[in-house]
Amino acid sequence: MTDTALREQICLLAKSMFDRGLTGGSTGNISARTDDGGLLVSPTGTSFGRLDPGRLSRFDAKGTLIDGDPPTKEMPLHAAFYDTRSTAGAVVHLHSCHSVAWSMMPGVDKDNFLPPMTPYAIMKMGKVKLLPFFRPGDPAMGDAVRGLAGKRSAVMLANHGPVVAGKDVEAACNAIEELEDTARLAILMRGFSPTMLSDEQVTDLVTHFDVEWDD
Repeated sequence: MTDTALREQICLLAKSMFDRGLTGGSTGNISARTDDGGLLVSPTGTSFGRLDPGRLSRFDAKGTLIDGDPPTKEMPLHAAFYDTRSTAGAVVHLHSCHSVAWSMMPGVDKDNFLPPMTPYAIMKMGKVKLLPFFRPGDPAMGDAVRGLAGKRSAVMLANHGPVVAGKDVEAACNAIEELEDTARLAILMRGFSPTMLSDEQVTDLVTHFDVEWDD
């Protein structure tokens, strides 16, 4: 994909998520690998609803900012995914309401944040790791992701928001939307004793779709 087309895709998908209330104000950040090994990143303090393709932060393959506005303060978080997951072509971070709410619920499984309610979150992300709260912009968030040694494509920052790495921008956005939808379902069903997917059904999904499912 050309640099121009990738810039436009980033802004189009970001605006779509903003317009549907998945992240508000100047929250959230998004990045994607360019064909030359560099990165395009949403600038600091910008709104997903009003990203300018021409002002995205542009990094070269060595990690040097060469064009555009200063990048998001969450760059250590993005860099951690790119450095530990060779398949990462894009990273998206949102402040989506239901996933944040679910991160605050007592008894949530920190190693497998989303309950097995539908097949789609399992297929798109495998297990989602719930990380503790960090101050926004704290480089320790990146350290926590590096500590997973590339074994998770998605994490949930407690009281903050989800972060998902995908093979490209569209895949990362689709996955993080599935994460939010599953968290919303979990909240809607809380207290109703819903029927979850069985261990056998989860295993079948993991095997059939070759899902990363590291313990």
